[in-house]
Amino acid sequence: MTEPDPSDLDRLTAALHVSNGDATEVPGTGLAERVIYWRDALHEGPVPAVGADELRRTRAAFLSRHAGTDPAGTERELAERDHTLDAARDGEYVLWFEADLYDQLQIVQVLARLAELRVPADRITLICIGEHPAIARFGGLGELTAAQLRALAATNARRTLTPAALDLATRAWAAFRAPTPSGLAAIAATRSTDLRFLGEAFDRLGHEYPAHRDGLSLTERRALAAVAGGAPDAGTAFVRAAARETRPFLGDLWFFAIVDRLATAPHPLLDLSDRPVDQGTAVRLTRVGERVLGGEADHVVLNGVDRWVGGVRLLGNDPGWRWDDGVEAVVGPSAGS
Repeated sequence: MTEPDPSDLDRLTAALHVSNGDATEVPGTGLAERVIYWRDALHEGPVPAVGADELRRTRAAFLSRHAGTDPAGTERELAERDHTLDAARDGEYVLWFEADLYDQLQIVQVLARLAELRVPADRITLICIGEHPAIARFGGLGELTAAQLRALAATNARRTLTPAALDLATRAWAAFRAPTPSGLAAIAATRSTDLRFLGEAFDRLGHEYPAHRDGLSLTERRALAAVAGGAPDAGTAFVRAAARETRPFLGDLWFFAIVDRLATAPHPLLDLSDRPVDQGTAVRLTRVGERVLGGEADHVVLNGVDRWVGGVRLLGNDPGWRWDDGVEAVVGPSAGS
């Protein structure tokens, strides 16, 4: 099996390693003495352009409300994570991430912070893959053994970053957190050797805005389509909706929250056997859900919306910003079809 160059091992083991979650066996590689995990689903809930302290409070409140945990404890975890990242600024970093939207948003947050700390790009190593030869449909680094992860450090999956990559990440993080989505298209159109999955991820992010044709995000539409296609319960609907994604990024609990939102709207699109939603909750389309999925009615016009995509709050029965299939971008009310 391919191995990192022995002369490079000291550099790798001395670095601070950052990963998307503890399902990834970075400690077992023998390459990492210090690892922190970036536990935050940034594609869900508010991520406004505020200072670091306020952002931690905002994210902690949202994540804790979703998970039913203590906001103060979650905020302490985020603060400890951020402090550890900052404290290593005089050393090197190794980032272990994947190609999907969940990970790409975490990457730009981490890199934007390292750029703010003036960490030179050549002290940041990124190991990021979207496929693996041993797995037919690659789902994430958590599927790899410690030995397979270790081998990645000796392949072209490992890149020492450039100043241009840090600049792109900083611009992407700012575009994501801005109060309007006007900067998303430029990031989605960008092609980068270092951040090669970023454009694709930001294109997928744009599809989380309500579409002109039915007021549904792509995730909402796929949830309804899975039920319409015969999924008898929320767990099966999740599996089928995830299978439609080029790079699945959504965990089942976040999916169940979306199902619950569709079922508890003023004009419900789904009918549930019970709540809270879990794997076994029976689901079926309502008549309204059938009409919306068929493009005969608009979910947002019927039910309104109150949710965030990064720094943009979508609110009311006419939030303005919509995904337009005609131009394949998020457009404002003046550009509507």
